[in-house]
Amino acid sequence: MARIINVDQLAAGITRMIKEYTDDVSEKIERKVDSVADKVLEEVKATAPKKTGKYAKGFKKTKQGSLGKAKRVIWNSKDYRRVHLLEFGHAKVNGGRVDAIPHLRPAYEKYGAKLPEDIKNIIRSGG
Repeated sequence: MARIINVDQLAAGITRMIKEYTDDVSEKIERKVDSVADKVLEEVKATAPKKTGKYAKGFKKTKQGSLGKAKRVIWNSKDYRRVHLLEFGHAKVNGGRVDAIPHLRPAYEKYGAKLPEDIKNIIRSGG
């Protein structure tokens, strides 16, 4: 015998299932973004210029964004002004240039380039 359900019950059931799916997907995306950010941070610390080692130790991972938006920022908490100068090079006071020492961009490109495809796969698989 067929079971008859109320339209409100159907709507509540569909809403519950969509919320479960969204929560699962959001949680897995958060974990994936965190793991990629950890890899980038590890790589940056390993490839950063090491005159004394203090510059490389200053890199941190910060969680930013609002609910449903997984965003991580890798930055140098001690020498944040120096990152741009080392990454892109800069002019010397008496003329000439200091060569760039890319360390942040290569790490991001190595691990972050695959992240959009990984997120698409997480969404397709339903979390």
